[in-house]
Amino acid sequence: MAFFLRRPFAVSTALRQISKPANSARFIHNTHFKPPTTTTTTTGPVSILAKSRQTFQNAFRRTYMQPSYSSQGGNATQKLLYGAAIVGGTILATNMIFNRETREDGGMPHYERSYLNETFMHTGLGVGIIAIAARALHTSGWSYRLMASSPWAVIGLGLVASVGTMYGTLYTSPDNYLMKYGLWTAFNVTQAALLSPLMFMSPALLARAGLYTVGLMGSIAFVGATAKQDKYLYLGGPLLAGVTIVALSGLAPLVLPVTATRTLMWSEKLWLYGGLAVFGGFTLYDVQKILHHARMAQRGLINKDIVNESISLELDFINIFVRMVQILGMRSSNRK
Repeated sequence: MAFFLRRPFAVSTALRQISKPANSARFIHNTHFKPPTTTTTTTGPVSILAKSRQTFQNAFRRTYMQPSYSSQGGNATQKLLYGAAIVGGTILATNMIFNRETREDGGMPHYERSYLNETFMHTGLGVGIIAIAARALHTSGWSYRLMASSPWAVIGLGLVASVGTMYGTLYTSPDNYLMKYGLWTAFNVTQAALLSPLMFMSPALLARAGLYTVGLMGSIAFVGATAKQDKYLYLGGPLLAGVTIVALSGLAPLVLPVTATRTLMWSEKLWLYGGLAVFGGFTLYDVQKILHHARMAQRGLINKDIVNESISLELDFINIFVRMVQILGMRSSNRK
C-alpha cells in the first residue's frame, strides 16, 4: 500500500481542475482580487487545448514564461556554472552533515558496488523510458485526451494500471527475463501516460527541474553509499508515517471548505516541502536497502533482482521531480 502514498498528486490535482474555475480551493489563498473590467468578447471559439494547457499550468500556481534572454553567450555559461555550484554544494553539504560516520570495513566491496551501479543504470533507463514515452504521447495528442476525459476515471484507471504493473514486476522471478522486463516496461509506460501533461510546461523549466532532481538524489545517494552499513535502515517506519501525512495533506482540498484558506495554504506547503524532505529521506533509505540486499544476495539468502530495486528509486525521482517543477514554477511567477 505504500505505493498509493508515494504517487505524485500534482498531476491528479491538475486533472481535477478541468471542470472547476481557475481559482480552485487549493490555490484560493494565492488568488489576487481583480476588479471586473469591461472587455470585448471575441466571437471565435476558444481552443479547448489552450484551456486544458492553462488549467494544467494553474495547478502549478502560475504559467511558466521563459524570460527573454540577451544574446550574450556569457549568460548561458553563468547559468551552467550556477547549476553546477548548486549540485556540488548540495553534495558537499549533505556529506558533511549526514555522513560524519563513514564505513569502517575498508570501503565498499566489489559486489556491493556492482549491485548499486546496475541499480542506478536501470533507474536511469527507466526514467529515460518515461521521458521518451511521455514526449511521444504528448505529441500524439494523448495529453489533451487525458485532460479532457473524466478526472476520476483517469485517477482510478491510472492507479489500477500502475499498481498492477508494479506488483506484477515485483512478484515476477528475475529468472523469467522476458516477463520481468516486459512488466517493468509497462510500468514505466504507465507512469509516462500519467505524467505526459507535464509536457505542457516550458522545456527549460523541466530541464532545470530534472537537473536539480539528479543533483539532489545523487548527493543523497552518495551519503547513503559511503555511510556505515545499515545506518539509515531505521528510517523506514518514520518515512512511511511521513509520507502518509504528506498524502493526506495532498487530499485536503477535497474535504476542507473553500473558506479555510489558511489551512489550505499550510496543507499545500506541507505537501510540497514536506514531500520533498520525505522522498529525499526515502532515497537515502532505498540506497542503504539496496546495499543490504546486495550483501544478502552475496550470501545466497535472496535472489539478485536489480529491476525491483530500481522501481523504488524511480518513484523517488518522480515525486521529487514533480515538486521541483512546482517550486521552479512558483519562483518564476514571483519574479514577474
